Amino acid sequence: MDKHSYHVSLKWEEGRKGILNSPELPTKIEVATPPEFEKGIAGIWSPEHLFTSAVLSCFLTTFLAIAEFSKLEFKSFECDAEGILDKVEGKFLMTEIILKPRLIIDDESKKERAERILEKSEKACLISNSIKTKVHLMSDIQIK
Repeated sequence: MDKHSYHVSLKWEEGRKGILNSPELPTKIEVATPPEFEKGIAGIWSPEHLFTSAVLSCFLTTFLAIAEFSKLEFKSFECDAEGILDKVEGKFLMTEIILKPRLIIDDESKKERAERILEKSEKACLISNSIKTKVHLMSDIQIK
């Protein structure tokens, strides 16, 4: 695979709020300091949300590619993620991201294989591999 570039821009609006956009995408995203910080604004995407979302969306796309390549059939895939912000040695860091995928398959005999594919997807996720934040996987595989 060749080297690729992704372009984003940010324009300050007011206070602690700005608008993210990309010439490659149709949607703009309003971003702000989260309410846990001074002058933060509730109800708007924060850098912490976007960081957690980057790991989550990469996990999804990696899982979809590996599942397809592995010919794993599934009925449903959903995943929640929790990003943990903590202060370490006087600095705020995103110290952990907990991924909680819920996968529905139709065959009990495929459960162990599905778990391995989820684990492989987390380990192969390029965003997870690009950060120092610990990523934990808590899978829930159901048979229906």
